[in-house]
Amino acid sequence: MSQTRRVVITGIGAVTPLGLSVHDTWKGLLRGQSGIGPITVFDAEEFPSRIAGEVKDFDFEKWCRRDPALDCAGRSTFFALKAADEAFRDSYLRPFNINSERFGIYFGAGDSGIDFSSFVKTVSSSWGKNGSVVDKALYLESSSQHMNALRELESQPFMTVTHIARYFDIRGPVCNCLTACAASSQAIGEGSEWIRTGYADIVMSGGSHSMIYPLGVAGFSLLTALSTRNDEPKKASRPFEKHRDGFVLGEGAAVVILEELNHAIKRGAKIYGEVVGYGSTADAFRLTDMDPEAKQATRAIKIAMQKAEITPDDVDYINAHGTATSVNDSIETLAIKKALGKRAYEIPVSSIKSMVGHMIAAAGALEVIVCLLSMRDSLIPPTINYEEPDPECDLDYVPNVLRETGVRVALSNSFGFGGQNICLALKKVSDSEGGR
Repeated sequence: MSQTRRVVITGIGAVTPLGLSVHDTWKGLLRGQSGIGPITVFDAEEFPSRIAGEVKDFDFEKWCRRDPALDCAGRSTFFALKAADEAFRDSYLRPFNINSERFGIYFGAGDSGIDFSSFVKTVSSSWGKNGSVVDKALYLESSSQHMNALRELESQPFMTVTHIARYFDIRGPVCNCLTACAASSQAIGEGSEWIRTGYADIVMSGGSHSMIYPLGVAGFSLLTALSTRNDEPKKASRPFEKHRDGFVLGEGAAVVILEELNHAIKRGAKIYGEVVGYGSTADAFRLTDMDPEAKQATRAIKIAMQKAEITPDDVDYINAHGTATSVNDSIETLAIKKALGKRAYEIPVSSIKSMVGHMIAAAGALEVIVCLLSMRDSLIPPTINYEEPDPECDLDYVPNVLRETGVRVALSNSFGFGGQNICLALKKVSDSEGGR
């Protein structure tokens, strides 16, 4: 690495289909537990895919009582605040005299959907006399009766980071990027660059998303991207497996506290690991399909490794994007092989989406946390539901059962719709520098 400021992670938090904390989520992942079941957030009976990884037992009322400004907030915002609160507490920042103007937010927050029932009522009351065109005047009148202005505003992703900044009194730079499934990984990469270049000393980063609503599920269903294994929800997400038929939507949030190394050492912070490399490229190919030759996905991995000054022999674990779509898994496998050569066949590769589903904008940040915990505990979570190998996916996917092995360097891949390719390289920090 060049002689720039080093970036470490000193706090982590998560809300997932497996639990409302990092501890519960990690415990479920190591057990190979599935958090996927029938959709209950809305009536999905007539949808082709009727399953999802929903967050369970979340106390929305508790957060509204704590902060009345959240009364109209969407699910994504609630999950983000809960995960951010856990990460903030885990970092033990509060007792210290932190300069809030040197504390930033770089987030990958997605939407929580519109107030669908109110929207449908508004549209159904707005048809013109001929029954084929929406009457704009009627629409405006009907929306004032059925829709809540604040609730519509809260459906926008930028509101999540607004609430986070206000809740934690963060007054430094704030940014939200929504690069689809790569969003929170990109947020961590870009937030790390803020610290490297001296723009901030601490950055709260990660992502949140909840697309389990009618328009979200309908959109992915029209793209034929979702699994329709409705009768076996816990077996539906099957990354890299021969009979995979699409991903399963998940929801939740994952947050990390990025901090300049010396800043962390001076206050005696515990350190989970270091962000040593960040690669970001674009396919510039198609809106939803990946480049079949994996050229830019490969380059993203190589850039992350180059910036980290590591070789394929240094890599101990790869947390894969691994969505369980036919195209993603075969092309990601190709990218890993192109980037790491023969060494690719010796590296454990696993996808936790087999257990939590695809948390879209929040996915990458949770996968970074998994890499950090794998380094801490020398345990790699499995890819469950792996029954029959696919000849095009011929790497070691840690099938069905966790693996005990030391992890010093890990890569985390995230590939988003639109051809966004992100790879983060993470490294264990020595005990003398405060490593866990």
